[in-house]
Amino acid sequence: MRRVLVVDDETSIRLVLRGYLESDGFAVEEAEDGETALSIARGGDVDLVLLDVMMPDLDGLEVLRRLRTFSSAYVILVTARAEEVDKLVGLEVGADDYVTKPFSPREVLARVRAVLRRDRIMRSDERTVLRYEGLTINVDGRMVHVGDEAVDLTTLEFDLLTAMAESPGRVFSRAQLLERVWGYDFYGDERVVDVHIRSLRAKLSDDATAPRFIGTVRGVGYKFMGVPE
Repeated sequence: MRRVLVVDDETSIRLVLRGYLESDGFAVEEAEDGETALSIARGGDVDLVLLDVMMPDLDGLEVLRRLRTFSSAYVILVTARAEEVDKLVGLEVGADDYVTKPFSPREVLARVRAVLRRDRIMRSDERTVLRYEGLTINVDGRMVHVGDEAVDLTTLEFDLLTAMAESPGRVFSRAQLLERVWGYDFYGDERVVDVHIRSLRAKLSDDATAPRFIGTVRGVGYKFMGVPE
């Protein structure tokens, strides 16, 4: 049974989401503030966190930053802010998706299913080690090294890199990456791909103007440019 942590300072929202998630077979825990959420996440295996952004004391983005220091759980931000910059900041910090209030609980449930379905697909694929000049991807161990240095990627960043590296030279549109990495039921904006590519490049020390690993095909999408060893 997959475990979902619902973090929101509004009791009514937590209860509604708990009802929908439990009826779909998920085990659900609740937290009404950020400190409680972090304590629960540290204390057990949480597969996915539904995290409200606007909370008193410790807001959702700060919770996400701290969570990413010790957990690779999937995170879907729940935000009442309509500004695009808030959503993109959340994604850059390490969120996998976002929903905007007011939301449909059925839409939230669909996004949870899509994220966790992607996790099952990625884990069921044949595992191997991909070796390129200056870059090693241990798919089974979910580890990445640039040269001899280990690189700490989020779960989604790792899956995005692997999806492209398994087909070097192939140009992926944003829609194809959304389908392959985020899942068929992804509801979000295609710009989410650009945000994660930008973060991935930074962690791989890959200059977008002279890339070694991830190239941009203007007007189309992205391709993996690594040279096999």
